[in-house]
Order: sequence, then C-alpha cells, then structure tokens
Amino acid sequence: MFEIIIALVVLLVLLVGGYFTGLLTLAFTNPAIGFGAAAGLIVVLIVLSKVPLSYNFQNLLVRWRTTLLTGLAFTLVLSLLTVMLAFVKGMYVLTQSSGQPRNVLVLAEGSTDEGFSNLGFANVGDIEAQEAVAKDGQQPLLSRETYIIVNQPVEASVKGRPERRFLQMRGVDDSPLTGKVHGLPLYPDGSWLSDAGARELPPQGDSKEPINAYEVVIGEGIARELGKDRPEAMSKPQLKRLNAGDTFKMNGRVWVIVGVLKSEGSTFDSEVWAKRSIIGPMFGSESYSTLVLQASKDFRREQRAAYKEEKLAKIAEAKTKAADIQKRAAEAKAAGKEFTEEANPIPTWIEPKSDDHWDAEMVKAYFNSDYKKSSVNAIVETDYFESLNQLNQQFLYAIIFVTIILSVGGVFGVMNTMFAAISQRIKDIGVLRLLGYRRRSILVCFLLESVLIAMIGGLMGVALGSLSDGWTASSIVGSGQGGGKFVVLRLTVDAQVVAVGCLLSLTLGFVGGLIPSLSAMRLSALDALR
Repeated sequence: MFEIIIALVVLLVLLVGGYFTGLLTLAFTNPAIGFGAAAGLIVVLIVLSKVPLSYNFQNLLVRWRTTLLTGLAFTLVLSLLTVMLAFVKGMYVLTQSSGQPRNVLVLAEGSTDEGFSNLGFANVGDIEAQEAVAKDGQQPLLSRETYIIVNQPVEASVKGRPERRFLQMRGVDDSPLTGKVHGLPLYPDGSWLSDAGARELPPQGDSKEPINAYEVVIGEGIARELGKDRPEAMSKPQLKRLNAGDTFKMNGRVWVIVGVLKSEGSTFDSEVWAKRSIIGPMFGSESYSTLVLQASKDFRREQRAAYKEEKLAKIAEAKTKAADIQKRAAEAKAAGKEFTEEANPIPTWIEPKSDDHWDAEMVKAYFNSDYKKSSVNAIVETDYFESLNQLNQQFLYAIIFVTIILSVGGVFGVMNTMFAAISQRIKDIGVLRLLGYRRRSILVCFLLESVLIAMIGGLMGVALGSLSDGWTASSIVGSGQGGGKFVVLRLTVDAQVVAVGCLLSLTLGFVGGLIPSLSAMRLSALDALR
C-alpha cells in the first residue's frame, strides 16, 4: 500500500509540477497572481465544504502537537525560500535601478563587458568631439573611465568572513564630470577627487613621518563592507559605514576616502573611484575601458520616427523567432531528438521606454553603424545593466529546483499528518456520512484542513524570512558571456516574494492533503462505524 501511495504522489507531482512552476514564476513577476490564486482556492474549498469550518479548527487544536510539528516544517521551508527569493529580488532591483536611460556606453569592438574592453587613446578624443554627445555649455558630457577588479586582502579578517574580496575600481579623469554623467551626487560631508588624486596625512601611531595616501570616492555599499574590517570602530551606534576622512589599506598602500556616493540600489554602490592616472599604471591597465556619454537630444531628430518604427519591427521579429525556436526545441525534446539552435540574446529585445532612452538608441545606432573612424560597440547603459539579469534568471531557476526538492519533504509531512488524522477520526467520518454529508464534502473538509496547516506554517515562515529584508550580501551579476560585476546588494522582501511564499504553501498543502482526503472520501458510513 505504501509503495502505491509513493507512486501516486510522484505521478501527482509530475503532473502539477510544470503548472505550478509556471504559476510561481508568474507570481514572482506579478504578486496579484500569487495572492489571487491562494485566496481563490481557499474560498472555493470553503464554499464546496458543507462541513462547518469550526470542525476543522477544533480538530487542529485537539491534535495540536502534530499540527505544530507539521506547521514548523512549513515554517522552515518557507523561511528559507523567502530568504533565497529576497536575494534574487535584490539582484533584480540592483540591475534594474542602475544606469541612466540617456547614457551610452562605448566599449571596444567585440566587447560586451567593460572588464574586457580596451579603447585606443586616439579614439577617445574623436568620439568626445562628435555632435551626438550632449554638452553642458562647452563641456562634452562624456566620462573617460578604466574599469579594474582588484583582489584585496581583508584587514583583520574575523572568523567566518573571507580573507580576500574582489574590489571594483573605476579610474576616472574628472570625478565631478563622472558623477554628473552617472547622476550620482556625494553626501554633503564629502568632496570629489583633487587634481593630484593624492594627499598627505598626518603621522599616525609612533611614526613621525606624514603618510602619503591616494584619494578615493566610494559607494555606500562598499563603505559598509570596508567598515566591517574594523569591528571596533563600527561597533559605535552612530557609525554604519566608513565616511569621508577614513582610510583603508590595499595593495600595500594607504587610501583615504574623500567622498561617499549616494549610490544605494545601484551597481555603483560597490565601486571605488580613483584617479585613472594613478590606478591605471598601478594595476597594469593604462588604457580606457569605457566611455560613458550622455546622448544629445537634438541628434538626428528628424530621423527619429523612421528609426523607431524599424527598431520596434526588429524587436517583434526577434520575439517571434525566439518563440518559434522554443516551440521547435520543445517538439524535438518530446521526440527525443537533439536541438542546438539558440534564440537571440535577450538584450536585442529591450524596447525603449522613454524619450531619453530613444535619444540614447539613436546615438548607439550611429556609433555602431555610421561612425567610421574606428569600430566600437555602443550599448545603452540601462540595456547593459538589464542584460546582467540573465545571471539573476539562472539563480531563480536554481531556487525553483531547490524548492521542488524541499517541497517533496513538505508534501510527505502533510500526507503523514493527514493519514494519522483520518485514522483517528474514522468514526467521525461515519457520523458525518450518516448526517447526510456527501463524499465530496468529506474530501473537501480534509483537504481544507491540510491547506490550513500549510498556510499557517507557511505564513509564519514568510514572516520569519521577511526579517532578512534589508540585509546586505555580496554576489556577482553578469550576462552569462564572461565578465560580470562583484556587487554588494540589499535583500528585498516585497509583495512579489510574499505572494510566491503564500502560493507555494497552498500548493504543498493541497498536493499533500489530496491523497489522504481521497482515502477518507472512499469510506462508507457502515465501514467507518464498525
């Protein structure tokens, strides 16, 4: 009998697994779907169940130990799931809120990540002089940058923390201009990099010699991470991060923070800016990796309508082609054949959402197609960061896989509880049948009880996991084509994460309680009373 039950559960999970996986994915993007599905199923069960709801609550209270243990299992599963989803949601928020829609990144030809880009000096001056670049008075709004990843030993590493970290450094020529182009101001107590990019600090400790320190401007996130290297200082309640005037060591040198960027919620939150003329030779990267320019609103304005129509047509064509490839891939998989063709990368589907974005699209098209002085790869800045979501999608699929494994345990836990409840209440079932309740009412009654256990435990788990909202974590965001960025992100628990948790709790309760409820439904009144 036990083997038959296991086979039925596996079959049931296989049948509904694909459906609920799709539903959970939809709920992650639209919380109304998750809340609506959860509330809708509970309402339907209550309406179909003719047995008073108080009967279910009374039995749950009578068997409070079993109910508590089963509910705690759901609490553990859902709290873990909530934290994992909060991590992925934080990554989505980070990449989606990074960049300016009017900015264009100019990389070397063939480069899709600024970590692998290497622009020639001759190209930079000519690109800066193009009429496609917006100007503030006579100054082109173009930032010359060198992106470098540095392996930094962690000062006074405490137990449980890594001894090294990957530090993102951005070498800039004109830090106020770079801040203006990226839309990143400083906190009032800070200043931008000086022309020299270095300063002399007073002697420290027993030394009587002044200290030569290199100036940096850093993001809020990395300021908090660097602060954790100094637990004695950060233990003070008023200190949440390093501030202007604080120092840290890297590459055997002292670095002094002159300003902290208001960068929370973007990838720049994890960056350290310094003079390119200093860190370029220091870390063996003297050329520019990236030019970030602000698109001129007047550039090729008369061609905007025709370009927009052509761009939207290409997006529609790319989506149609991808859908066709996915369909043929599914057919090949069903037939047991190999299918190797891949759809176009997602960034080609990104549709501009504002006039600023269309300004950037026009400039991007110019540098990629009509600019003849040199070959470059121009990318709208927001599209570049949105392409980093591909790694987020992989994390989401991994979480779904882990959730399915954990869910099997939850299903068997509910099933065991409900079989035990039915064995203890066989005579109750007989009385209910003699009172005129139909088999369908018995089925729905026990199914509703299973769902209630799962929902109560699940809601407690979601509430417990919600405490992770605002926690910081380190991760990598990338496009899956090499490269990527090491970032400090904030875990985010919002309506979407809560909706997925509620829907998963309901799903596990429904699946786990279905087979025991069917066995209760099959009992006749006379058999139950014997």
